Amino acid sequence: MEIGDAGVAVADPAIRQKYIEERNKRLRPDGVKQFLKLANSTQFKYLDDDPWVDHAAYNAGAPALNDGDDIKFLVLGAGYGGLLFAVHLIEAGFNAADIRIVDVAGGFGGTWYWNRYPGLMCDVESYIYMPLLEETGYMPRFKYAYGPELREHAERIAKKWGLTDKALFRTHCHTARWDDAAKRWILELTENRGPVEPKKEIKLKAQYVFVASGTLNAPQIPRLPGFDSFKGQHFHTSRWNYEITGGTDVDWTLDKLKDKRVGIIGTGATAVQAVPQLAKWAKHLYVFQRTPSSVDERGQRPTDPAEWTNKIASTKGWQLARSHNFNSFLVNEPIGEDLVDDGWCRTRSYCGVIGAPGIIVPEKIPEHIARLHAYDLERAEKIRARTGEIVKDPETAEKLKHWYPAWCKRPTFHDEYLPAFNLPNVTLVDTDGKGVEALTEEAVVANGTSYPVDVLVLSTGFSLAVEGDSGSTVQRAGMKAFGRDGLDMDDKWIREGPGSLHGVASHDFPNLFFPGPSQTGVTANFTFTLSILASHVANILAEAERRAGQSNKVTVEVTKAAEDEWGGELLKRAAWFAGMRGCTPGYINREGEAGKVTDMQEQMKAARGAPWGEGIVSFTEVLKAWRDEGELRGFQVEANV
Repeated sequence: MEIGDAGVAVADPAIRQKYIEERNKRLRPDGVKQFLKLANSTQFKYLDDDPWVDHAAYNAGAPALNDGDDIKFLVLGAGYGGLLFAVHLIEAGFNAADIRIVDVAGGFGGTWYWNRYPGLMCDVESYIYMPLLEETGYMPRFKYAYGPELREHAERIAKKWGLTDKALFRTHCHTARWDDAAKRWILELTENRGPVEPKKEIKLKAQYVFVASGTLNAPQIPRLPGFDSFKGQHFHTSRWNYEITGGTDVDWTLDKLKDKRVGIIGTGATAVQAVPQLAKWAKHLYVFQRTPSSVDERGQRPTDPAEWTNKIASTKGWQLARSHNFNSFLVNEPIGEDLVDDGWCRTRSYCGVIGAPGIIVPEKIPEHIARLHAYDLERAEKIRARTGEIVKDPETAEKLKHWYPAWCKRPTFHDEYLPAFNLPNVTLVDTDGKGVEALTEEAVVANGTSYPVDVLVLSTGFSLAVEGDSGSTVQRAGMKAFGRDGLDMDDKWIREGPGSLHGVASHDFPNLFFPGPSQTGVTANFTFTLSILASHVANILAEAERRAGQSNKVTVEVTKAAEDEWGGELLKRAAWFAGMRGCTPGYINREGEAGKVTDMQEQMKAARGAPWGEGIVSFTEVLKAWRDEGELRGFQVEANV
């Protein structure tokens, strides 16, 4: 390994060639079509069911919304994103009584409501990941909080801000239409009242709508020949079935697996956490791998109360300052001492997917990509070496090594995943990039070999890219939004490319807001972005209503000029993400399909949906400067009688 200017390791051409070879193994002509559309599947209909909800209790209670209601603020989503929208509205001076929350789940928490698999925890430090810690006065029990604590915190937030009785759960909003005469959104919803009572259709009016349903909400299933004939038990990690495994979502004693052969398909971030728990209990565990994760040390430990009081949470504004500090290390412009001090902060090359200061002109793209690879080399070599040191069998260790840079697949950090492969009851089945071939009545077929399994766990992730994907938040929420003159947001975004101002609102869709994910700044800590965008929108609405006076028909809409200008600014910075085209297939690049686009116009449309190329620190500064102007530049505010 050579060391170049500024102490940066020079990328090894042989390793880059290895990356290309490994990527090419995994490219598939069917792209995102390799996964089933759950809406068209009867076999996996159970993925739409909520295994955690108490329908009888909800049906006996008073609903938070009724057919015909006309409300001021409707928030679609009861996870951290939806809660942050609601909380920031309240903090901006609006009344909690005017807010209603709708979610298809049976409670608060979003992804932490649905995902309850054993081993579940956040992969970003809980002190910055869990929002509103300072405001709630809560100290997380661990540096990386486990799933139950993350769900409890969502409930804590709802209680503190008086939102517990403002939510209508088990309810899906499928259509939103703008009524320009009434200056209201007309929304059609369906409440699922369980297996005993019929579904309830609800029609509402809302002045403002916030779409915050998240991105990790649609489980995806691979198309596998023979799945219909498989007689074993199976479930997806996001709908973990403790009746099959034993244990509960708060007690991971999987005692029903003691005499079972278990297979798990997938080795991404979820499997990295679930595999060690399965390995402790299964008679035998087969781990089916298409693409290995990079697995660095996590360093999990309980929170030290003295350190929390005297150092971490000792000053006003500590959580925001700590978050800014974390972000500064991710964009390679560190501010002071490394407060979080974990693997993320040492992954310099992750800026390849989240951006960093500096605009890359087209002729400098090869140099830019080479620099990113140079940033990544030392980290990647260290992690591959760590794998070899921990996993005792050399052949297994070699197959567990990742061959792609950090910006291509979300890095993982775990202390127990790699050691699990030293257990005699754990077998890695590496498919050399091909994936599982088929299922039979009793087995999983990979590499031409049948592996008998009694229980099959699908750790195959979530659908972040589907055929005809517009990239819009409303599509990800499984709904349609029709703005002025009946304009379909998906049609607009497919035709023109993503269009918004700051990633929060789109022209021709007044009073409709969302937290990206297109056209915003991004970071490894998702909740930070959600919080700054929710605060941004709340400030916009507070100022708009201050200017409008007492009218209850205020409209706030992005102008076409502002939307185009923001799209242009994103395009100027989009070349930063040029390294993504060479990535191994995954959700980040639509299973490799993004690299197949050769039409320049289509490439430019796609580039409009890229994150802010100069990184989250710059994006935060851009929003602050815009707010400091005090002009609501780019928004048209009208107070109608």
